[in-house]
Amino acid sequence: MKTNPPKTIATVVKPNIKNAWTLVADLSKWCVRKNIELLVEESTKKFLNHNNHLTFVSREEIAQRAELIVVLGGDGTMLATARLLGGRCVPVIGVNFGLLGYLTEFSVDELFPLLERVLTGDFYIEKRVQLYASVIRNGSCVTRGTVLNDVVVNKSALARMIDLECWINGQLINRFRADGLIISTPTGSTAYSLSAGGPLIHPSIHAMLITPICPHTLTNRPLVVSDENPIELVLVTPREEVTLTLDGQIGFSLKHLDRISVRKSEHYFQLVQATNKNYFSVLKNKLSWG
Repeated sequence: MKTNPPKTIATVVKPNIKNAWTLVADLSKWCVRKNIELLVEESTKKFLNHNNHLTFVSREEIAQRAELIVVLGGDGTMLATARLLGGRCVPVIGVNFGLLGYLTEFSVDELFPLLERVLTGDFYIEKRVQLYASVIRNGSCVTRGTVLNDVVVNKSALARMIDLECWINGQLINRFRADGLIISTPTGSTAYSLSAGGPLIHPSIHAMLITPICPHTLTNRPLVVSDENPIELVLVTPREEVTLTLDGQIGFSLKHLDRISVRKSEHYFQLVQATNKNYFSVLKNKLSWG
């Protein structure tokens, strides 16, 4: 990919990963050699032994100033980074310090060879679709947010099954009676939806996936629809504790007859990929295929 080499790189580190700080120190030395400024969160200063080659800034400044972000952690850290960026288009590299790591797909050993490729333009950016969700209550929007993986409506631990109407383009698709419902991006098809029996969807496909969680009617199967048409859910069940969860990290309590609107976001998440890797090689590695 033809692009100007970054002058400013930021790193976002999952809290409590001790062995990540050695990599941050190595990254700072690499950045000095390349005449690149490295931004690190102020709150991590205590882990870095007064490293003079780092610029400590707030999380908000990372989102505003970084031209490239290196995430050290798991997919949860990557999702938090996507939320931090909001609508800003910043390429992101994910280095896996977690478990499966579908988004943080590079190993520690692969980071510096990949960064060298970035400087020479030998990489590409995969634009991942995000979803924008909002909750309308009595005609007013009471919460909103953007997700990279999924929007989930589900019951609390002690609640009974819930009823959700699902509408697309003014047409009632189904009235789901289930423990909940997942609306995911193709990226999110490897997350909660997969555990609930949903299919894998290639990230290049323009689609949204509707997956019921433990449906009462077994013929209620996952449904793949175009991402050009907004989905609207209506919480029909009264007097139950029901929660809206965004990317598994932000929660909001729903009420009877709340309307949850989910549509494709105007902003894409930019994931850096090496030219010698592809989506299927990641799946084969993470899912132990073949």
